[in-house]
Amino acid sequence: MKTEYGNAMSRRTFLKAGGIASASLALGGCGLGEKLLPGDFLKEFVQSHFKEMRPDEIKEVKQRLQKQYQKKYGREFILGTEPPFPDVLFAYGLDLSRCIGCRRCVYACVQENNQSRRPQIQWIRVLRFKKGTMNFEESEHYYEAGMVPKEGYYTMPIQCQNCENPPCVKVCPTKATWKEPDGIVVIDYNWCIGCRYCMAACPYWARRFNFAEPEIPTEELNTNLHYLGNRPRMRGVVEKCTFCVQRTRRGRYPACVEVCPVGARKFGNILDPASEISLVLENQRVFRLKEDLDTQPKFYYFFSI
Repeated sequence: MKTEYGNAMSRRTFLKAGGIASASLALGGCGLGEKLLPGDFLKEFVQSHFKEMRPDEIKEVKQRLQKQYQKKYGREFILGTEPPFPDVLFAYGLDLSRCIGCRRCVYACVQENNQSRRPQIQWIRVLRFKKGTMNFEESEHYYEAGMVPKEGYYTMPIQCQNCENPPCVKVCPTKATWKEPDGIVVIDYNWCIGCRYCMAACPYWARRFNFAEPEIPTEELNTNLHYLGNRPRMRGVVEKCTFCVQRTRRGRYPACVEVCPVGARKFGNILDPASEISLVLENQRVFRLKEDLDTQPKFYYFFSI
C-alpha cells in the first residue's frame, strides 16, 4: 500500500516490520517525517477494517481522507459511506442484440470511478464475436471502435459480475474484499495487501492491480466519492467494478447504464418485481457467464431480438 503522499512503505512491509512498535523506525526509513504527521501515519496504517469501524471512527477516517485528497489534488472532495438500502439486491442486465460496441460505457466508467489514465486501467472489457459463435479464444478485444456496429459481428461487454457466491472473497487472506447485503462485492483498499489471490480466483478477469501509482489529470477527477468505491486508489492494491456504489446508494444508475446510447444496459433491484431488471428476467431468455462454476453472477446477458 502507498499513502496519498508518496514515499511510503507498503502495508505488507509495515506489518512485517513489526507494526506499531516499528512505526518510529518506519517514519525515519521512508522519509515521511516532513510530509506526513506521525499521528496521521499511524492512523492510516493501523486503521480498523471498514466493517469493524464505529460511527465515530468512520467520521474520523472520512475527515482524514478528505484532507489528504485536498492536499494532494488541490480540490474539495465529498467522501460518502452510505450503507446498503434495506430489501435491495442489485442486479444487472445487458441486451447483446442492442449493444453496438461503441465503448462509451468503458470511457464513462473510467471517468466516474477515477481509474488511472497512465498506466491505463479499465474495469470494462468489450469483446467482439462473429455472429453465431461465442468462442472467447477467438474474440477480438482491440477492434476499431469507429467502425461499429460491424456487419456479421456482435459485441459483449464484460466486467465484475458481483457474484452472489464470489470466489475472490473466499481467497482474500486479509478479508479486504467482501459481499455487501445489497449484493455489491466491495474492497477496503486500506486493507488490501496486493497479493492478487482475488485476481487468480476470479474467472471473469474482472479485477485490476495497480502496478504503479495511478495518474489522473486533476481536472478530470470525480470528487463525489464512496469509501468502498471510486476514491483515489494507491499503488499496490486491487480494484474493480462496484456497480458505481457512489451512485447506486444515492438512488442513481451506474454511469455505464446512463451513458449507453442504445439502452442495452439494465439495472435495478432484483427483489422488486416491478423493477426493470426483474422484468428482463421474467420476459427474456437470459444466461450468465460460466454459470457452471457456481459463482452465481448477478449479471445477466440476453438477446431481445
